[in-house]
Amino acid sequence: MYHTLVQLFDDRVKAEPSLTIQMGKNAKGAFIPKSLSELQEESRAIAAFLRKRGISRGANIGLISDNRPEWLAIDLGVLALGCADVPRGRDAMPYEIRHILSVTEASIVFAENNEQCMKIIGQKDDLPSLKMIVVIDGDIAASDDLEIIGYKAVIDEGKELLSHGMNAEIENEIALGKDDDTATIIFTSGTTGLPKGVMLSHRNMIYQLGEIDKIIDFQPGWKWLSVLPVWHSFERIIQYVAIYEKSILAYSKPIGKIMLTDLLRVNPELMCSVPRIWETVKAGVNQILKQKKPFERKAFEFFLSAAKKYRKAEDAVFGLNPRFRKTHDIPRRVVWFIPYLVLALIYRIGDKVAFRQIKEKFGTSFIAGISGGGSMPKDVDEFFSAIGVKLLNGYGMTETAPVIGVQSYPKSVRGFMHPFAGTELKVISTEDGHVLKPGEKGELLVRGPQIMKGYYNDPERTNRIIDRDGFLHTGDFAVLDARGEFSIVGRAKDTIVLSGGENIEPVPIEAALQQSEYIETAVVVGQDEKYLGALIVPAEKNVERYLKDNHIPYVSREGLSEMEEVRHLISSEIMNYVSKEKGFKSFEQISRFALLDESFKVGKELSAKQEVKRSEIHKLYKDKIESIYR
Repeated sequence: MYHTLVQLFDDRVKAEPSLTIQMGKNAKGAFIPKSLSELQEESRAIAAFLRKRGISRGANIGLISDNRPEWLAIDLGVLALGCADVPRGRDAMPYEIRHILSVTEASIVFAENNEQCMKIIGQKDDLPSLKMIVVIDGDIAASDDLEIIGYKAVIDEGKELLSHGMNAEIENEIALGKDDDTATIIFTSGTTGLPKGVMLSHRNMIYQLGEIDKIIDFQPGWKWLSVLPVWHSFERIIQYVAIYEKSILAYSKPIGKIMLTDLLRVNPELMCSVPRIWETVKAGVNQILKQKKPFERKAFEFFLSAAKKYRKAEDAVFGLNPRFRKTHDIPRRVVWFIPYLVLALIYRIGDKVAFRQIKEKFGTSFIAGISGGGSMPKDVDEFFSAIGVKLLNGYGMTETAPVIGVQSYPKSVRGFMHPFAGTELKVISTEDGHVLKPGEKGELLVRGPQIMKGYYNDPERTNRIIDRDGFLHTGDFAVLDARGEFSIVGRAKDTIVLSGGENIEPVPIEAALQQSEYIETAVVVGQDEKYLGALIVPAEKNVERYLKDNHIPYVSREGLSEMEEVRHLISSEIMNYVSKEKGFKSFEQISRFALLDESFKVGKELSAKQEVKRSEIHKLYKDKIESIYR
């Protein structure tokens, strides 16, 4: 029986050493397979190298890199010694790197390339514990104060050490591993202030592997397209799911052209993503439709509308609607049965003539996208469901390693997720803390084996988020249904309170605004003000097309936000998508807005998992926000 992730990995290697576990790109961009035994040899060489350099159980090793095959080899090599890795992505700012490496006193850091290496070297004066940087790819920088070595040299030296007797020492360390050992210290993305170091154990992660398997019926040999930053807990747990389920990891990037090309080349069954990726794909489909002939556009719109109704009927017939009381829904199923049969026929026609071309962009084997890092906008979820691309929403936090629940496959209740067995949920009132009934909105509390050990060297903040009973306060609003499934309906820390006392969740409003083809991104503001405002990033290509179609002259994209015609267009879209007719209260409507010239970027306005960094946006666009309320 295994107690650590490395022991689990070794079990899989022993059973099927030649099984492919990874597909990474070579210098020419071709995907090259790597077997379990090859990955084991590489990770053992890293462990031997680190041991030779004095690394012992309990040490922390830095790892500054995005997703690539070497990442998992380094991770397993570090864990083999009973150490913890301290990961971060290439988008990390120098001050963030200084913070996480100084707090954890890392003496050795793996850096993806020379750019990351130079970031670290630039912080050397504030990193007294740092002795060495290993550069994974590309040129090697020079430093008078630090030893800089290439990844290949590390592997070569490690293999030499293993061949001369160190293998037994490494195997002994692996055998000593316990489930409560700290496997990683992941610093949160820092949407507010400096990031906190989340300590996660082997048990936190191993528990999830068996539970995910009960909700999603995985099959050996399925391929994952890995596009998200692997340093974050969401993509990271998938690395271990692949080992547990004997799947294959193919490494790509969350960049439209690269991702879509790799989907066809790899032909995966699964892909993890964040809502923003699916929003971008949907926007791309809409852009293509705009270029079609009127008859083709109308045909697509007809079949899409019918498909949405078909999915609604399907949910009713198969009992896939949320229930807040323990009552039977047989009458509802009977009522919807005939419409379901009729709409099923229309759907099959639509699938052949309208939807199949879109689905082929994902390859011929694609089964589902698993989305996390934020709630999926309703229109995006409905769109992909209608055309037959399954999106499974997952929910969790870095502090929960990260999964609390996920939608079931193949059948799931729309918008509701199934919690893991052994994970306790309760929804409480934010006013007096009493436990709420199914259907009532309150803060979600969680208790289970995936809850973190705590924040690194920060018991005060740990005690703020985990109460005396062991429940972690997520800070997210949720509702439970009668079957124990849950839906996230807002974030407590995002709540805007107007000067009149109205509490408003900005996310649903932003999601509604972003349904407009002319709005790329919207951020709602208004804390302590009389009314809501919004920062709007226009969708430049679509706005340009609107201007051309309406014969409105303009000089360049740079000046679009200053044009009165563009402001009028955006104003009309805001009134159309956020109105009483669309279900928004009067105080939830946008009274004024400001246009921004550039798209949001990861590392600036967006976190690594592409969540809006609200506190950073309020700093960056302070003048714009003030102009809304002048």
